[in-house]
Amino acid sequence: MRKFIDNSRIYFRSAYIVCFASALFVSLAGCKSSSGGSEAQSVELNGAGSTFVYPVMSRWTSSFSGAHSNVRINYQSIGSGGGVQQVKNGTVDFGASDAALNDDQLNGMKPMLQIPESAGPVCITYSLPGLNKPIQLSSDAIAGIFLGKITTWHDPILAKDNPGVALPNTKILVAHRTDGSGTTNAFTTYLSAVSPEWQQKVGQGNSVNWPVGMGGKGSEGVTGQVRQTPGAIGYVELTFAQQNKLPVASIKNLAGKYIPPDTSSTTAAIAAFTDQLSKDPRTPIVNAPASAPDAYPISTLTFLIIPKDGPDVVKRTALRNFVQYVITDGQAAAATLNYAPLPDGVKDYDRQQLQQMTAAGQPIP
Repeated sequence: MRKFIDNSRIYFRSAYIVCFASALFVSLAGCKSSSGGSEAQSVELNGAGSTFVYPVMSRWTSSFSGAHSNVRINYQSIGSGGGVQQVKNGTVDFGASDAALNDDQLNGMKPMLQIPESAGPVCITYSLPGLNKPIQLSSDAIAGIFLGKITTWHDPILAKDNPGVALPNTKILVAHRTDGSGTTNAFTTYLSAVSPEWQQKVGQGNSVNWPVGMGGKGSEGVTGQVRQTPGAIGYVELTFAQQNKLPVASIKNLAGKYIPPDTSSTTAAIAAFTDQLSKDPRTPIVNAPASAPDAYPISTLTFLIIPKDGPDVVKRTALRNFVQYVITDGQAAAATLNYAPLPDGVKDYDRQQLQQMTAAGQPIP
């Protein structure tokens, strides 16, 4: 009898082990099947727009795809105007613009979310071979040059900005964007703020009728024009100037200081508009008041333009996760490429915007 009981115990223990192992196998198989579902499904996201943001966008898309091997992100650096048009037409999943869309523009589109994703300086770059010291420019000098009223580097206004510097008697050749550009919008917004004559004759926008100069497509085109033409001057994102080993000017702000374009001076510009940005992140951050002595005066926020709704749940989820990365961990990468990190108030606004994203009319899980 005892032997029968012992054998029974052995039998039931063996059966329990077999059942547990079988259950574990089924559970693991189910997990593997789940991980091979929507999360592992290949996703391709397409974006287009700002050349200003292209250096950091390249870093963001590469880093995100490296951590999410099933997601591929293509970004075309075609200018803010082109990006806005493509997202309006539905040919891309997101656009990028250095100028926020105003209410009139939004009224002509399906519902869009505008998400500030970085900020940076629009720098004035130039080609003056043999001049080793970076030049300084006041608002009068910049407006005069781009209005075509200051035509040589030996002009008295430029000499006043650069005491002790032997500026050459070289003709100034202006380089500007030919495509619809948020960088142009930021630059002309600054010029309109500091020069009544510019505001009256030219104004601001993604595209303007330039009084003088030669055109280039994208920041790449303007950089190329400046690099190849002695005496040329243009406006580009800082990384483009640095990559092409071109000098950049320090710009005089309302506090009377000549400020170089960099991350810290852009951060100071953002800080000067904290109250306004908390109410409307579309607020321009050019020409900061004199109470911000370290602010670079030609700074701009850049924006992702994203349809509020879309039909594909998997794609929309991947897009939301990418934008979430951009406004959080991606900010550290932005800082290494001369873009200023977003302040906490703007990040909070971005998170609220992301919560409004839907797929097929339903909240994204």
